[in-house]
Amino acid sequence: MNRSQRIRDRRPRINDGRRLKLVLLSIWLCLAVGLGGCSANKSAGSGLTEVNVLLDWYPNAVHSFLFAAEQQGYFEQEGLKVNLETPADTNDAIKLLAAGKADLAISYQMQIAQSRAEDIPVVSVAALVRHPLDQIFVRADSDIKSPKDLAGKKVGYPSTPLNEAMVNTMVASDNGDPSQVKYTDIGWDLIPAMTTGKVDAIIGGYINHEKLLIEKEGIPLRTFDPADYGVPDNYELVLAASEDGLAKHEDTIRKFLKAAAKGQAYTVQNPDQALNILLEHENKDFPLDPDVEKQSLNILLPMMDDGSAGFGEQTEASWEAVIQWLKDHGQIKSDTTIKAQDAFRNLGV
Repeated sequence: MNRSQRIRDRRPRINDGRRLKLVLLSIWLCLAVGLGGCSANKSAGSGLTEVNVLLDWYPNAVHSFLFAAEQQGYFEQEGLKVNLETPADTNDAIKLLAAGKADLAISYQMQIAQSRAEDIPVVSVAALVRHPLDQIFVRADSDIKSPKDLAGKKVGYPSTPLNEAMVNTMVASDNGDPSQVKYTDIGWDLIPAMTTGKVDAIIGGYINHEKLLIEKEGIPLRTFDPADYGVPDNYELVLAASEDGLAKHEDTIRKFLKAAAKGQAYTVQNPDQALNILLEHENKDFPLDPDVEKQSLNILLPMMDDGSAGFGEQTEASWEAVIQWLKDHGQIKSDTTIKAQDAFRNLGV
């Protein structure tokens, strides 16, 4: 088995067996991090407010600013003791957050919108990666030059309706026929599906991770950005809180974001040092490739910056566009009422 086949994707598929694991994980988190009610509380003896943050995946380049903020003491300067945890499943993070078992969680803009459509009371408090990382990949030597050329081709996807809707939108926007696309459910075997030629294209891989690993195998890729083909230019990663948690602990969340912004500034100014800090926190079950993470960070930093906008700042227009697209493409029921202004908060960092 080669290295690419050993890679685990950041968003494992949810299944019925996760239900029990969700319950057990909730209990484990409460015990492991010692958060009384698993919410922002004073850490015994330290005088610091303890904050539990769920990552979206194992520690990797996108989390560099958080580990830099921790190592440089920015959280402590704000009176915080931050616990950075990895949930067993990305879908668990939103559920734990809404249930009050975590204070903050890294998630996805579209997932937040879909969650609110299901009456899960979560709110985005910061945009982290401001543009799509999840893009269509094809081999650079293929005859697929733009999305319309996917008609009649096999597209591998991880059995998620959202990815299928993205591809259909992109093909149609490029004046192609989405009904002619042949979808192949490859689960999360994205990398081997591409490297072995099982499919002509994949969706569900990230340009800062799977693309780099595939190209490291000697297979150059061509990528198509959803934002160039009819899908709203969305925030790939956001930081979320529950409505209740935000109401009760807004001041703590503001302090967290202030420290996180300093961590991001440190990472921009000292990328090599920030990467070294990250590598010290790699998960033993998911060892990091320093070369890949360095390339990843180079891709991410410009996508985490919006020029004049402050750290994490979001726009109502972005949320309105995402919600409308999700409705138009059957990812949210068309008669569901979701107000864009309720889905996010700018906390003035």
